[in-house]
Amino acid sequence: MSGVAILGVVPPNYADVLSPQVQNFVAHLHRCFNKQRKALLVARLERQKQIDAGRFPDFLPETKWIREDPTWRAAPPAPGLVDRRVEITGPVDRKMVINALNSGASTFMADFEDSNAPTWENCLSGQANLRDAVHRRIDYTGPNGKYYKLNEGKLATLIVRPRGWHMEEKHFLVDGEPVSASIFDFAVYFYHNAKESLKIGAGPYFYLPKMESHLEARLWNDVFNLSQDIVGLPRGTIRGTVLIETILAAFEMEEIIYELREHSSGLNCGRWDYIFSFIKRLRNHSKFVLPERAEVGMTTPFMDAYVRLLIKTCHKRGVHAMGGMAAQIPIKGNPKANEAAMTKVRADKQREVLAGHDGTWVAHPDLVKIAKQVFDKHMPQPNQLFVRREDVHVSGADLLSLKDVSVKITEAGIKNNIEISLLYMESWLNGLGCVPIHNLMEDAATAEISRSQLWQWVRHRATTTSGKTITPELVEQILDAEVTAIQTRLGENAFSETKFPLAKKFLASTIKGGEYSDFLTTLCYDSILTLKSKL
Repeated sequence: MSGVAILGVVPPNYADVLSPQVQNFVAHLHRCFNKQRKALLVARLERQKQIDAGRFPDFLPETKWIREDPTWRAAPPAPGLVDRRVEITGPVDRKMVINALNSGASTFMADFEDSNAPTWENCLSGQANLRDAVHRRIDYTGPNGKYYKLNEGKLATLIVRPRGWHMEEKHFLVDGEPVSASIFDFAVYFYHNAKESLKIGAGPYFYLPKMESHLEARLWNDVFNLSQDIVGLPRGTIRGTVLIETILAAFEMEEIIYELREHSSGLNCGRWDYIFSFIKRLRNHSKFVLPERAEVGMTTPFMDAYVRLLIKTCHKRGVHAMGGMAAQIPIKGNPKANEAAMTKVRADKQREVLAGHDGTWVAHPDLVKIAKQVFDKHMPQPNQLFVRREDVHVSGADLLSLKDVSVKITEAGIKNNIEISLLYMESWLNGLGCVPIHNLMEDAATAEISRSQLWQWVRHRATTTSGKTITPELVEQILDAEVTAIQTRLGENAFSETKFPLAKKFLASTIKGGEYSDFLTTLCYDSILTLKSKL
């Protein structure tokens, strides 16, 4: 199409994913909205400068009227989104899509973001897989000959998560510049599936990640309105659930719902990215140094305040308040360890439902039943939007509070963060964005916590429980030892086929307390590009 250049090979079986009509739709949205997207990203940088200078986040005085107006409500729940008690999440590979839709979960969040390494192949095949799923023609035969297909009965409602506003899709150029990855992921899925999803009793539904202000939500709303106008759907057909996974968005929850109100389907506690954002945005202030990841739970003051405020805000405006991800996965071959892990999952889900959440996330099909049992017991009705939580009063200071938090850091914790970051980055560079490590399902969010904590500890010369100062030399020494151990374990030949040297290079560049990369995904993205052809 005019002004469009595709810089990656499009195999014949994916050619219709990027038909001329789809290319034109993507290009049109890019031309309308990319200038504003870039301006909002510049605003993020300016806000970081203010925080670095000591102007910490607080509720916005200019939007106080939105928070104090008791009369407005968002749209009522859309078909397929009334009961969301268990949502399963995962990448968009074909087997995962089938298993998730069959899992018994209420909804499936098909992820182009944190659990998907955005290789060109993954992005194209993921779109083809979701199109086939919506049109009920998806099946798959595994390498072992096992056949997968959709069940005849009730399937999970499909919700798609595009990449965040900060990402670009460099295989697709419009007028010589890369298209927004958010627009690309959204537009390709929407164009192929919006009308068909309505036919099967649902709609074009999305999870919106990584936003940092209500103005970024306004941009999504504008994208939704124009897209519906172009294809001839009524405004309000699209629904978007916003992940509150940045510390700045936590201060603008009501404003975010307000901007999306006819398209809003609620907010979600994106807990792991939220911890990452807390570290990232407050990284230059020593009073916000966090203990190692295992010590930062949902009862940590700033986390507890965020959850309570989110539930109150959502129910005040008539939309769902979704709980977060339990990272545990089933442990095969060790019944005792597995039961301990599943006990943690049950406790986590019980805490969420009793707090007032309308649903929760799991990452593995075997956890659907466990989470569902907990929510069925305590929430027999489809949701609990009537739980207003008027007892909750959260101040701006509460959302930043580390009261009574002991900064416990061990050398084992340092090693664990390095190991998780390294293993995840190596897998990501190989095209895998969702990786089981130590019986936890790690994605980009948890890897971001790990490497950001290392940076923060080095930057502020934190000390371990044994009294050792955490220095650039210490983390580099542990990183070297970890890579050497992997090399020894794999053997020289096998190691030479891995991406560990490259992962080590990238990780070393962002854990020594100096230059900080906003996202691992942008740091590593150019290394997974396949700019081989121009169509």
